[in-house]
Amino acid sequence: MAQDSGTRTLISQTQISRGRGRVVYWTLLVVVVVGFTLVFLGPLYWMVTGALKSGQEIAQTPPSLFPKDPQPQNYIDAWNNLALAKLLFNTFYYAIGAVLFQLVLDTAAAYSLSKLRPIFGNAILALMLGTLMIPAMVLIVPQYVTVIDLPIVHINLLDSPFAIWLPLVANAFNIFLLKRFFDSIPEELMAAALMDGATSLRTLWSIILPLSRPILGVVSIFAVTTVWKDFLWPKLVMPSPETRTVSVGIYAFAGGTPMNVVIAASVIAAIPTVIIFLIFQRNIMSGLTTGSIKG
Repeated sequence: MAQDSGTRTLISQTQISRGRGRVVYWTLLVVVVVGFTLVFLGPLYWMVTGALKSGQEIAQTPPSLFPKDPQPQNYIDAWNNLALAKLLFNTFYYAIGAVLFQLVLDTAAAYSLSKLRPIFGNAILALMLGTLMIPAMVLIVPQYVTVIDLPIVHINLLDSPFAIWLPLVANAFNIFLLKRFFDSIPEELMAAALMDGATSLRTLWSIILPLSRPILGVVSIFAVTTVWKDFLWPKLVMPSPETRTVSVGIYAFAGGTPMNVVIAASVIAAIPTVIIFLIFQRNIMSGLTTGSIKG
């Protein structure tokens, strides 16, 4: 470790400013940046360009880097042949419902654990976090058994949006994120609201939620992306063609559809989540970092 101007770094500014040190530093920096760029953007580029290739070109070995004869018609065929409008509408519908359920119930749970501090609150939080250690595949069978015969009321939830919404409500990770953010809100605000006669619900609505917009945005984005990318669970609980999500629908049609058209459908399906990330990336970073600082 080296120290320069009160800042502790791995390499001092003196070593970086020297001829050889500068070359090594910038070489490593360029290699790392280019390498990570290729890792993250490479698959996206391959998917977009693959959707513009013909069936023969996309199957050839070695693959071509650029489409020899771009065919944007593949996107139109994917939209029409795979009924993407219906699939995207279904997925948006499930995603919006998941956002609403998580914002209401997870926020209430986190607020209770953070500010109301019930008896055994820490134990309850520890048990919640313990569920994160359970592999998701282990929960598939008990969740499916619950969905096909909901306890007490004995209702079959197959092909119902509640089959997707209810398992997403109890999200320990989101509750933990929200609780950590609520912990960072000064207790003086809570005390002032209490002196003014505000109830716990009024304090949550008028003080906590307005201050928590960044983390609420993060939870919303997580809920949307979870629904959008999930495949196995929607395939199990949404067997009807009318209720399929976009990922399940593309898979169902892939068997009798040319590969370039399937890839075009995948590009169209990925566009909404990419747009959401580009628009709200600052909210994601601010929401994840603000709650880590007490004050």
